[in-house]
Amino acid sequence: MENDTPDQNDDAVFEPLPAGPSKSDRQWAMGCHLIALCGIVVPVPAANLLGPLVLWLIKREDGAFIDDQGKESVNFQISLFIYAVVCIALAVIGIGFLLFLPLVLFGLVCVVVAAIKASEGTAFRYPACIRFIK
Repeated sequence: MENDTPDQNDDAVFEPLPAGPSKSDRQWAMGCHLIALCGIVVPVPAANLLGPLVLWLIKREDGAFIDDQGKESVNFQISLFIYAVVCIALAVIGIGFLLFLPLVLFGLVCVVVAAIKASEGTAFRYPACIRFIK
């Protein structure tokens, strides 16, 4: 018995898998996260916020992944800044001193995890992040 329908594998057209962000995009996105650590080295108030903001403003037009991760990094740094101000205000009653060290450690761990995820090409969303920039 002859089959008039072509075999599924005869004329199969394979579409390539959608490509993720380029290596350059992944590196710049990782930089958007890691530059927040300059706040540790540079003795400028809010350097951890200014670094990602400046890098994102410069590179946001170069790729969607850079734009997305840059916004995420800036939003997280704004959130951390607000949380730090709250800790300073709560220092008046003593609890702010207890909350500040865990906040710093939380920020460091999240930035490192976000940088690793960005280098893998995975969009990272920070926990406890207020998204001011959409």
